[in-house]
Amino acid sequence: EVQLVESGGGLVQAGGSLRLSCAASGINFEDYAIAWFRQAPGKQREGLSCINSRGGTTYYLDSVKGRFTISSDNAKNTVYLRMNNLKPDETGVYYCALVRLVNSCPVPTVPNYDYWGQGTQVTVSS
Repeated sequence: EVQLVESGGGLVQAGGSLRLSCAASGINFEDYAIAWFRQAPGKQREGLSCINSRGGTTYYLDSVKGRFTISSDNAKNTVYLRMNNLKPDETGVYYCALVRLVNSCPVPTVPNYDYWGQGTQVTVSS
């Protein structure tokens, strides 16, 4: 059974930083691309970044480039999202998701990913 568990969310002031973690189980980690999404209150789920650790491919939404960094630790089957200089409008539930795809990283849209975690809340105060 494929499972994804996010952690690391919380309350942070504008300009602050958080590191989210996504621990995967039930898969051969290197055969999958993993992405991070955000769903702000009342808005659609938005893809932020993705990584394929075997191919070294990464992708970032333009609005987070230079502030967010995605990385993976294959030994721990975990993907991280380091978020710096957070803004109040980046408040929302952050989800990780994965799809079986070797050596590439599909643009993170909801239909492109098959398995989802339960999400972790990030609140950025002004």
